[in-house]
Amino acid sequence: MSVSVREALHDDAEEIAALHVAVWRATYRDLAPQAAIDALDEAKRLPAWRSYIAAPPPSAVFAASDEGRIIGVVAAIGEGEGEAEVKHLYVRPERRGDRIGRVLLAFAARKLIADGVGTIRLAVVAGNAPARAFYKSLGGVEAGEFDDPGPLWRSHNVRVVWRDPAVLTRAA
Repeated sequence: MSVSVREALHDDAEEIAALHVAVWRATYRDLAPQAAIDALDEAKRLPAWRSYIAAPPPSAVFAASDEGRIIGVVAAIGEGEGEAEVKHLYVRPERRGDRIGRVLLAFAARKLIADGVGTIRLAVVAGNAPARAFYKSLGGVEAGEFDDPGPLWRSHNVRVVWRDPAVLTRAA
């Protein structure tokens, strides 16, 4: 098995939307209400992924694939003032632990830094302990909590920040 990483293309949006839904459902099955899990579908995610892929700099959308199948994806979009937010990082559950998330974040950070970004942040559901530990292992600092009304369910989230995103480039 040989994993490759590349910038996501418009033609990848459908496969990425399907990956998003599958990974989200697996990750949040014990955290989100069943109605939210049932409501999320590929048709709802597809427009967002097309938008992320088409976003102007600073932005970074990378896909990791193995044998032609997308197994991971990251989307980070500039938020102004030299900041960007990682909107999504998904890796197929059976591939977690293979360093794919680290590699995707490193690719995104390199591109964002080249685009002038000096701070990267994301939000993670507070109850998602594995993700919180993962981000901490990459040098992310938890910097506050908030409630996100979200389109599907109200979740309690933790904000994670990298004020020196170069640390992410060395984590892969």
